[in-house]
Amino acid sequence: MATLPSLSSRELLASFLRERRARLQPQDVGLPPGVRRRTRGLRREEVAQIAGIGLTWYTWLEQARDIQVSGAFLDNLAKALRLNPAEREYLFALAQERSPPVKPQVSPVLQRMLDGTPQPAYLLDMHWDVLAWNATAKTLLTDFGVMAPEQRNTMLYVFLDPRCKATLLHWEHHARIAIAMFRLDAASAGDDPRFAALLDELLRGSHEFAQWWPQQDVKSREHGVKRYRQEDGSVTCYEHTAFAVEGTPGLRMVVYTRVDF
Repeated sequence: MATLPSLSSRELLASFLRERRARLQPQDVGLPPGVRRRTRGLRREEVAQIAGIGLTWYTWLEQARDIQVSGAFLDNLAKALRLNPAEREYLFALAQERSPPVKPQVSPVLQRMLDGTPQPAYLLDMHWDVLAWNATAKTLLTDFGVMAPEQRNTMLYVFLDPRCKATLLHWEHHARIAIAMFRLDAASAGDDPRFAALLDELLRGSHEFAQWWPQQDVKSREHGVKRYRQEDGSVTCYEHTAFAVEGTPGLRMVVYTRVDF
């Protein structure tokens, strides 16, 4: 009885990339078809150009070379090759022998719990992306609903939204703490493309973040107290704490409780 040859993960990856590249036509990705194309589908240099990755590194992957590439590299490659979620997961599994980061889902039960909570509250994932919030959080902080999903992030809110700096008293103190905690979460995630994209946007968009990030402060998550200036000039004080959501790794609920100090 004949047996199939055993292929390494690198060989499987190389075969997968070549086949997916061959399936795409230039017009599928907005390129002119050209006159004579000896290659079926896209050329290697076209894939590298669309993905914004090095041609040499991509060629080595197709040649089954034993190299290591970043999560951002793989994420861009998956987009360029128009991979579906299952194919993207397969790509990460072969290239890094692990699955790509998956964004947790907010169940209807969690949303109802948020809506029924009188205190300002919202749900965060491991990237500090805001996945759900209640009406009082919208009133106290900002309207995340009008933002694009990739902009609903508490670090982007702290450093790039003028409302946070205008309403949060002692903004610099809290912003520096946020950087120190964000650094620890980013390091714990390893080579994560979402953290890399957030870091790039923060460094480009905030001179305070660009100044403080190199200082290498690190801090674990903690409870705290924040004071907000209201539209009428009064100041309200809140204790804030975070709770892990059971059964959903990386998801936590942040709750603000009003106090009188």
